[in-house]
Amino acid sequence: MKQNIKVAIAGLGAIGWELAQALDSGKVQGCQLAAVAARNTEKAQAKLQGLSRPVPLLPLAQLHEPADVVVECLPPALLQDAAEPALQAGKTVVVLSVGALLRFPQLLEQALEGPGQILVPSGAALGLDAIAAAAEGEIASVKLVTRKPPAGFKGAPLVEAQGIDLDSLAQPLKLFEGSARDAARDFPSNLNVAVALSLAGIGPDRTTLEVWADPGVTRNTHSVEVVSDSSVLRMQIENIPSNNPKTSRITALSVLALLRKLASPIRVGT
Repeated sequence: MKQNIKVAIAGLGAIGWELAQALDSGKVQGCQLAAVAARNTEKAQAKLQGLSRPVPLLPLAQLHEPADVVVECLPPALLQDAAEPALQAGKTVVVLSVGALLRFPQLLEQALEGPGQILVPSGAALGLDAIAAAAEGEIASVKLVTRKPPAGFKGAPLVEAQGIDLDSLAQPLKLFEGSARDAARDFPSNLNVAVALSLAGIGPDRTTLEVWADPGVTRNTHSVEVVSDSSVLRMQIENIPSNNPKTSRITALSVLALLRKLASPIRVGT
């Protein structure tokens, strides 16, 4: 087994802190927590007191230095600040703010040029391995329908611009219908699933979706249909929200699974 993959975490919100605790406890064999970065250093220092051993708190620009892998758990606008220096140094960057890759396409170009690389975990999505396999042939269409409790869309640019009162919804409301690219613009913190699906499949302009604020659901629900020359895939996932209603509990777990795969001699899945 490959040992001692040093992992740095950018951001100590709901997901980042869960990852830090898991790595600190030795939950992922072969990986160790090397450093963290956070916007609020005072709060971060207080959290870090709860870990079993001291971990350095570094600026984003230096976070990659003691690490092999940088896991980004930041607001989308800060993705470039963490990813660019890490990629330039030849490190692996695990990106959770997947929609922001469309905002900062130079990061994708940087990864293509090397020596660094970008990994996108499944996060709250499903079937990325099957979609990537189907993309080796011909995919005719990919459609996603997302339903979340209204609180999960608070602060989204489209909701703010249209003055939608999410608290007063008594019936499901369709907030958006269009491409994954436009959804990433209008919901930068909500629809990483759509962009992940598009990167695995036929791109952000041909991947289409509907977005619903639904007071009748308690879980973040994503239904996907993929039509290709090799298969028709119909998938649905109902994710339990994390402490942050914009994200799902399974997102942090998917990062742990990815790190475990990096450190393991046996890898299951495409």
